[in-house]
Amino acid sequence: MNEDDEKDLPQGLTALAEAHVRDILNISIEYTPECAALVVYDTRCELAGILSEAYQRNLPTAVTLDFDRVTPEVIFAEFDRLKASDLVVLIQSTNFRLEAFRIRVELFKRSLKVIEHPHLSRMLGPEQTRFYIESLAYDSNYYRGVGRALKDKIDSAPCGVVDSGGEQLVFASPFESAKLNIGDYSGMRNVGGQFPIGEVFTEAKDLELVNGRVKVSVFGDTTFSVNKPAKPIMLVVSKGRVVEALDSTEEFDKVLANIRADEGGEVWVRELGFGMNRAFTKDRMVSDIGTYERMCGIHLSLGAKHGLYRKPYFEGRVTKHHVDVFAATEKVLLGDEVVYRDGAWVV
Repeated sequence: MNEDDEKDLPQGLTALAEAHVRDILNISIEYTPECAALVVYDTRCELAGILSEAYQRNLPTAVTLDFDRVTPEVIFAEFDRLKASDLVVLIQSTNFRLEAFRIRVELFKRSLKVIEHPHLSRMLGPEQTRFYIESLAYDSNYYRGVGRALKDKIDSAPCGVVDSGGEQLVFASPFESAKLNIGDYSGMRNVGGQFPIGEVFTEAKDLELVNGRVKVSVFGDTTFSVNKPAKPIMLVVSKGRVVEALDSTEEFDKVLANIRADEGGEVWVRELGFGMNRAFTKDRMVSDIGTYERMCGIHLSLGAKHGLYRKPYFEGRVTKHHVDVFAATEKVLLGDEVVYRDGAWVV
């Protein structure tokens, strides 16, 4: 990228962001102009500025508040003016703090629609800024068609396999009912959430029937950043627990040690995530692990924490950690059917 390209980057990306935000508002959130809108933003990083401009262009009558220039009381007063089905957009270089007020949770309790873009300052440099904005593209046919097809196959599969270049992690168990994060909120209690979207996730009904090996090419480190080791780390899994990490790194060893220290000496493998966002791949990465989690491929969670699926193993126990790790996936099978190969879903 030359100097002139970098100079033109914000202007071109704002136009692209404006188009993607328009689709999010119209197709995914189903926002209509008769409803009120509130945009709370900051200007601490360039990406926040680009997104703020994109939303304000699409919501010309919205109330806009710079988080760093108003008091919490002003923000609370604007929240109080909103009615059910109105929209709140939160554009955050880090993560807004309003004392004990859990913003998205509390807004959902009021039946408000919420779009949240947190941790934007973790997208480093112009390339990651571009990847992030490209990830906001909302292809409803892809997300809703492939997403629902994956859920149907997951929910009916007797077993599954993640093949990471000859190494196999075998799920010899049916799966929990899969959850969708595909930008379709029909029939759901809450409308909106954290963007970008693109994921279907589940876990084995019987976690102790997960065994084998999996190559991890990327993991979330102790700073919630994407960490890509020079060589994939081989996880050895027995009865749903990591028992060995071959070719590990100092930082990954620290992740495992933290989990073991807090969770009774064990590292459970829980979530099986089917990421769908094609803007993120093994080569197109952003530094924020919560954003990169949507990458097109397979991720797993290490640690016992997963609030959506209750398991008898964890009743009355500390469940503190949920660390995303990304498999160097060659193919994925549900039952006898291949559903992922060559970097794409084939359902």
